[in-house]
Amino acid sequence: MTNEQPTDRVDAIDVVTAFLDAFEAMDFDAALTHLADDCEYTNIPMSTVRGHAGVRGVLEPFFAPIHENEFVRLRTASAGPVVFVERLDRHRLDHGWRDLPVNSVFEVHDAKITVWRDYFDLMTAAKIHETETA
Repeated sequence: MTNEQPTDRVDAIDVVTAFLDAFEAMDFDAALTHLADDCEYTNIPMSTVRGHAGVRGVLEPFFAPIHENEFVRLRTASAGPVVFVERLDRHRLDHGWRDLPVNSVFEVHDAKITVWRDYFDLMTAAKIHETETA
């Protein structure tokens, strides 16, 4: 009996990294390829959606006025299929750059993200689209 992993095993961090790279580029079609068809996505201060259509329905309206993103990954850790990512999401809009600190938890099974939870401050997120900041 050995403790060896199969050589074709996909690392959960690699799946999450590829997803975030596509998401950062706002290539939603490419990003969705990394999600399971029935993926559960929760914006913790808001609600949960399921499946590709649900995820797209939440993300596309939020990102529509955004010209460019920079997802600064501050820390990444994993335990088996669970990946934790602390990041600073930077968004460029007509009125400049806005920052949103986010912590995400992903579960990866069979090389697809099956659960995705984003934790962030709802008031900070709401201010991203405001043209003036206090």
